[in-house]
Amino acid sequence: MVPTLLATAVAALVRSLAALWLQRWNIGAPAFMVLAGFLLGLDTGDTVESALNTHVAQHVCEIVLAFLLFIDATEIRGGRLWGTSPRLVARVLLVAMPLSLGAAMLLGAWLFPHLPWAVLLIIACVVVPIDFAPAEHLVRDQRLSARVRSVLNIEGGYNDGIISPVFLFALLLAGSASGVSTPVEALATALTQAGVAIAVGLALGAVMAWALDRAGRAGWMTDQSRRIAVVLTPVVTYCAAVQLRGNGFVASFVCGIAFRYLHRVLTARAIRSIPRLPPAQPPARASTVLTHDFGLIEDVTALMTLTMWFVVGIATVVTPDLGLSWQAALFCLGALTLVRVLPVLGSLTASPLPRADRVLLSLLGPRGTTSIVFGLIAYNQLPTGPGADTVLLTTVLCVLGSVLLHGMGSDTVIRRLAPTPR
Repeated sequence: MVPTLLATAVAALVRSLAALWLQRWNIGAPAFMVLAGFLLGLDTGDTVESALNTHVAQHVCEIVLAFLLFIDATEIRGGRLWGTSPRLVARVLLVAMPLSLGAAMLLGAWLFPHLPWAVLLIIACVVVPIDFAPAEHLVRDQRLSARVRSVLNIEGGYNDGIISPVFLFALLLAGSASGVSTPVEALATALTQAGVAIAVGLALGAVMAWALDRAGRAGWMTDQSRRIAVVLTPVVTYCAAVQLRGNGFVASFVCGIAFRYLHRVLTARAIRSIPRLPPAQPPARASTVLTHDFGLIEDVTALMTLTMWFVVGIATVVTPDLGLSWQAALFCLGALTLVRVLPVLGSLTASPLPRADRVLLSLLGPRGTTSIVFGLIAYNQLPTGPGADTVLLTTVLCVLGSVLLHGMGSDTVIRRLAPTPR
């Protein structure tokens, strides 16, 4: 255990020290950490599978996902729930994403006929959500139109939170220790957990934002304590929701939305109350305060993300033992391409977006940390056997394929479809 932690820390440290230099060679953090994990896995290959399938690994993944969901929900700027293009976001999230889940299940049923539909739904939940860790530059690339960047940013922030109840519903039905035997029981349990989670998330998100504002006004906090309070918010929310038998992931996501919105409103109001400030200054000052308060949690989440990619590198070593086959490779290729492209293009039919932007939205869908965490949680909770092995195998192949396809190929796609900055 200690050698693995040491190797993870050293790899993350080396990557941090050489971050800009590596970027010049188009070597992103995911690719570097996967390679480092793979090299370690070659030396510890016999113990990799047993190390991944432990309660400790499962709980670590759950906490990481809670942080990811919270930070994703807080990244939407301007206080707008659906951003600047709400109709386009609704098409992508509420039409294209369910269609992608269905397409992934159908593809899985063809290629993995021996797996039950609940496991196929789990795999679909693993491979469908997009995450920009393998291609972080996409949402900042000025060659893309503002609407494309906005939709991609919001989709990447919200899709994991929306899919997580579906993912847990499938886990309840497929897991051996859940005590649920029928889809109706699983759905009832999932809906109850989601209801508790929404209430907990809204309440704690609002309370924590209000408490941060009141303590700041009273002069009780330092800059450091403000940042620590934000980091602890998703931890408290996740644990409280689980303790109340709710869905901790949904609670963390809802908490992030409520916390971010109220925190912004209260911060702007506090700044406006300061005398002798020009009328145009409060929004800018509020943005500065928001960036400062969320700095630590963004860094903590980034470090967790590096760790997850390192784990993927380690898991790569055992993929041949999991039954590596052409069916698994074809499934992941389809999941990274047609499973997203066709539903997104279909959902954007007759939309005001130009054709090139529609194609860009459908092609620029990298998979990353969300898929890794969902996959590892499922691998730990499913009974040992073909189902769990297929989940882990498709997780590793999908995220590695995305590093190659999106991390290295997105620039070519953008250059051909959006050749000039807009």
